[in-house]
Amino acid sequence: MSTMPQLPERSPRATGGPSALDGLLVVDFTRVVAGPACTQTLADFGARVIKIENPDGGDDTRAYEHAEIGGESAAYLSLNRNKHGIALDFSVLEAREIARDLIRKADVVVENFSSGIMKKFGLDYEAVAPLNPRLVYCSISAYGRKGPFASRPGFDPITQAESGFMSLNGFADGPPVRTGPPIVDIATGMSACNAILLALLARDRLGRGQHVEVALFDIAMAMTSFYGMAYLINGQNPGRFGNSPNGSPAVGVYDASDGPLYMACANDRLYRRLVVEVLNRPDLINDPQFATRKARSENRELLRAAIAEVFASDTLENWISKMKLANIPVGYLRTVEEGFNAPEARKRDRLSRISHPTAQWVPNIETPITMNLTAAIDPVAAPLLGEHTEGVLRETLGYDQRRISELSEKGAFGASKRVTSV
Repeated sequence: MSTMPQLPERSPRATGGPSALDGLLVVDFTRVVAGPACTQTLADFGARVIKIENPDGGDDTRAYEHAEIGGESAAYLSLNRNKHGIALDFSVLEAREIARDLIRKADVVVENFSSGIMKKFGLDYEAVAPLNPRLVYCSISAYGRKGPFASRPGFDPITQAESGFMSLNGFADGPPVRTGPPIVDIATGMSACNAILLALLARDRLGRGQHVEVALFDIAMAMTSFYGMAYLINGQNPGRFGNSPNGSPAVGVYDASDGPLYMACANDRLYRRLVVEVLNRPDLINDPQFATRKARSENRELLRAAIAEVFASDTLENWISKMKLANIPVGYLRTVEEGFNAPEARKRDRLSRISHPTAQWVPNIETPITMNLTAAIDPVAAPLLGEHTEGVLRETLGYDQRRISELSEKGAFGASKRVTSV
């Protein structure tokens, strides 16, 4: 039976310290992964992010089944930290007017609906740009807003498959394999965040906002990286190389007598250190079959078998110590449990727990970005569905209680639902 990991309370940031995006108002129409990943980064560094959800179930990730705590899913909690959550039913005219009022005040809008959805509700860039000429409006989609697939919905693994990215993952004698985590979604969220920040910098110079767009398919294609570039140069379709990239036969997973390690010994200097100083096999550099990178690639299976035989003769800790002494890149091949409990994670304060209204506390994985002057704000758990509706309407839009009650009666916040105070 598994046990929940022990997590420390999070230490608060220095009081009074500035945040990078303080004062920035973001209206967030996103759901699932790519969009929420983008807006969470903005929220982590001080932007006021107002996440708008459908009152009938909210963000799809609320129902994901990886794990749940306090009625909230691991997926939702991992992508919506530091946001203010409101619930609006866009089938109701008054709810769409609330969204337009928020957009009038916003610096940034982010949406990741399929093509035509925002236009249907009168919330697309062309409709709202006249309300707010300084608005930066970011659209995230599977295939972009032009081209034959513009109206087609899509998801991370589909774009991994269709871009060629998936064809590079796996072993040569097996089928293509998608990545475990939704890497294209996450990279798309990062790129969308970059695009927004670039547009905000441009706004400072030009005095006006703009429409920016990021598509999962485009990101997946860009992530083929030098493999894609090699194809464009030589016309040869790259294959799958498992854990040992083509041209680097000494790179990959090896088994010590008591466990696996991953070694990245990719150039002649490191390879010489490995076989001479660590493995005590100078023949693996003196033998013409292994003397050059090209020769080693041509005889990769023979070389890997020789290296594997030596590694199997001693323990993991002894090999790790020897390789670190020789300054050869090497690491333990860990499970998630082992990685999250490793000293690299714990001593660098990568994990903590933060308070939550229904679970008492929830786990927190710190933002991977460190800034010494404008550090990330203290994390607040992802909001309950509609948790901040009344507070946002009061504080951001200046609505009084009478107006809020009227909107509630008209169903703007969902059928038979009352708004929730802050």
